[in-house]
Amino acid sequence: MLKYDPLACLPSSEELPDSDDTPVDNELQDLIPGLLKTLLAMAWPERMDWFFGVDMGIYYDPDLPAIVPDGFLSLGVERFYDQNLRPSYVLWEEKKLPMLVLEVVSQTYRGEYSTKKAQYARLEILYYVVYNPFRRRKPRLEVYKLINNVYEFQDGNPVWLPEIGLGIGIEQGTYVGIPREWMYWYNQQGQRFLTPEEDKKLAQQKAQQAEQKAQQAEQKAQQAEQKAQLLAEQLRSLGIDPDSLS
Repeated sequence: MLKYDPLACLPSSEELPDSDDTPVDNELQDLIPGLLKTLLAMAWPERMDWFFGVDMGIYYDPDLPAIVPDGFLSLGVERFYDQNLRPSYVLWEEKKLPMLVLEVVSQTYRGEYSTKKAQYARLEILYYVVYNPFRRRKPRLEVYKLINNVYEFQDGNPVWLPEIGLGIGIEQGTYVGIPREWMYWYNQQGQRFLTPEEDKKLAQQKAQQAEQKAQQAEQKAQQAEQKAQLLAEQLRSLGIDPDSLS
């Protein structure tokens, strides 16, 4: 009997387009997901069971075009296959849904609060994160969790994501030399992970502090030696051999 393997009839990630070729119209749509990916690599340096895609196609149906969020996080998958990395994220190959998707809103809405949100809910993606830097009265960061097939807003900044083991939020900082509000990962104590340049600056400060302490210790040792020499000279002036007192 002929054995039929449905996966053998599906296109592979190498055969599918790797994006929808839609150009971003806001530089933050690249920078923010890129920062989150960099911070994950710093927070989880030994872990190889996660993948963060930036402007990458997610294929969920071989007969439909990919969805392309600005960023997404999957757990329980290989971080990379080989040196050529992933061209796209294909669900029938990965067998893991992304746990979180991120959309950074530009001045031109692309359904982030309507069609995209509904689509991610249908796919049963646990967390949907929307960041709108242009908002003034409403929250710029919105984190939704899928509960009973409906996305429910999660209050707070940062918002703790227990299934991921990290929090996500926004605050002022500096990344690639740009001081502004950025999105970060946080630990359970609410402390955010530092950017590479902040981490480097902190390391430099610690090195400077260590050098200052070493210089202070050397100065104290020199002062103590000078005091000892002065005392010895005073004893000799009194006709006392300081060596005989030891």
